Amino acid sequence: QVQLVESGGGLVQPGGSLRLSCAASGFSLRDYSMSWYRQVPGKERELVAVITPSSVGINYVDSVRGRFTISRDNAQNILYLQMDSLMPEDTAMYYCNRYRSRISWGQGTQVIVSS
Repeated sequence: QVQLVESGGGLVQPGGSLRLSCAASGFSLRDYSMSWYRQVPGKERELVAVITPSSVGINYVDSVRGRFTISRDNAQNILYLQMDSLMPEDTAMYYCNRYRSRISWGQGTQVIVSS
């Protein structure tokens, strides 16, 4: 069965860093462009970053460009999001999914940026 499991979130002070992971199962990551999303209560889910299958194409929402880095390990079937210089407005539940032909959302991983 196809499944996505996010991990790596937590509580961090402003200016700190976290590395999120997304383990995919039931399909081969190398066949898909992948994305990270985030959502805060009462707001729509926001696309944060996209990466093509070969990692040649990468794009970010303006609010995280220069601070976040999306990457992937196709051999291990894992997607990553390195988040640096975190700000309170980055506080959200973070999810991964296929950029197109999305599958059921995982449970997400909570990121809280607070002093």
